[in-house]
Amino acid sequence: MKTIHISHPHELKREDFPTSVMALGYFDGVHLGHQQVILAAKNTADREGVKTSVMTFHPHPSAVLKKGCEPKDLITPLREKIKIIEGLGADFLYIVEFSPEFASLSPETFIEQYIIGFNVCHVVAGFDFTFGKFGKGTMENFQEYAKGRVKSTAVAKYSNQDQKVSSTRIRSVIGAGDVEYAAELLGRPYYVKGIVIHGDKRGRTIGFPTANIGLSDTYIVPPTGVYAVKAEIDGASFNGVCNVGYKPTFYEKRPGQPSIEVNLFDFNREIYGSDIKIEWYKRLRSEKKFGSVGELVAQITKDKEEATRYFKEGKLTEI
Repeated sequence: MKTIHISHPHELKREDFPTSVMALGYFDGVHLGHQQVILAAKNTADREGVKTSVMTFHPHPSAVLKKGCEPKDLITPLREKIKIIEGLGADFLYIVEFSPEFASLSPETFIEQYIIGFNVCHVVAGFDFTFGKFGKGTMENFQEYAKGRVKSTAVAKYSNQDQKVSSTRIRSVIGAGDVEYAAELLGRPYYVKGIVIHGDKRGRTIGFPTANIGLSDTYIVPPTGVYAVKAEIDGASFNGVCNVGYKPTFYEKRPGQPSIEVNLFDFNREIYGSDIKIEWYKRLRSEKKFGSVGELVAQITKDKEEATRYFKEGKLTEI
């Protein structure tokens, strides 16, 4: 996939681009609803014998249109969004800088410069996609502005449990700790990436060494608690449990930021400085303060048993 970053105004010409069917959207999370749009574009492109392109925007439009209302953390930082879209089979990805100047384009000018001007023969977007100043352009009036020069398809609402699958809903689900349901909406486990950093090294003294994670981007972190996770290091995957929290058993004063610590099963390597990917599968319990280190060790042992059972059977026992 070829990725092209574009700022407005651009000086690109129609002949710079191959004919393509374009999927349009912001696509934070590239969740199952987004995948319907991108795969619909790809299927149409394959039928018509042309390329598949995707156009997305950066930063989040709310950062320009509704200052102070933009999401603080994204489900998929830009670099991850690029990888996921590539995995869906797109040939070209256009990342347009969402600036005040770009946001002020009329629907007609947007189509002229970013659809017709990009040699797009067919546009595919979600039913609620809007474009142009004040969001005047919609998939319902797209043809009015396009004047029949490009085909268009609006993909219907994609629902789960009678609710629309949306980035906002997934952020809320992750924020509530229901990472299992988030995976159902995303079509894959929610994940974060980071680097293994030095911590207080207390875990090894109680028989449960942990890898402390410093995040590499502004990810959404699930709330404090203990989770069944998988960790990928150097291309290999390991089951484990992850604690997100403030370690109240050891600290009277609450630290400023929660730590992310992972105990990997059947793992005994020095990995400081290594890249790590954490996939979140199931919330096991909330964080709590224990009366002694012995009580903590007993609970961690139970957590490990529950996570092991979950990965073996795909479910947890009743607690």
